[in-house]
Amino acid sequence: MYGISRYWHKRIVRAGSNTLALYDENPPDLTVGEDDIVFLDFGPVFEEWEADFGRTYVVGNDPLKHKLCRDIEEAFASGKQYFYEHPETTAAELYAHAQQLAERAGWEYGGPIAGHLIGVFPHEKIAGDKITLYVHPKNHNRKRMPDASGRKQHWILEIHFVDRARQIGGFHEELLTIG
Repeated sequence: MYGISRYWHKRIVRAGSNTLALYDENPPDLTVGEDDIVFLDFGPVFEEWEADFGRTYVVGNDPLKHKLCRDIEEAFASGKQYFYEHPETTAAELYAHAQQLAERAGWEYGGPIAGHLIGVFPHEKIAGDKITLYVHPKNHNRKRMPDASGRKQHWILEIHFVDRARQIGGFHEELLTIG
């Protein structure tokens, strides 16, 4: 458990068609199948710092599912590179880049956000704010803006690609601003 005793968000394990579901949804439980796709999304707290990561795994040999898994990992790397090569980028621009990465790889972008702010637990929350704390198409704030106290902000980048016709999705998220 690496000293983890609490999580700042619900722990998610989704398989099959549930991989299309958004974070806020609570689809019915599914049993992992013989030739399935599964993703995990965990938000542990280490000491007093939030973490957040998501990974997708394929059970079996389905080449399309393996392609999806590779594509989301490559998209995360491309999104991180984009962030570093464009220091003035806004959240809206980063979200648009994530959508373009999905389209180029032949997928649909699966979510209304492509990441969020993270920090000392509990992270800053503003009631009803579903824009400025997120990599959201309507957030035109620069990602490298300091917070209200002048500290560097840390962001999670989320990649969620889906194929609604085939009822599969893949999810990859991790810290964007370090490393």
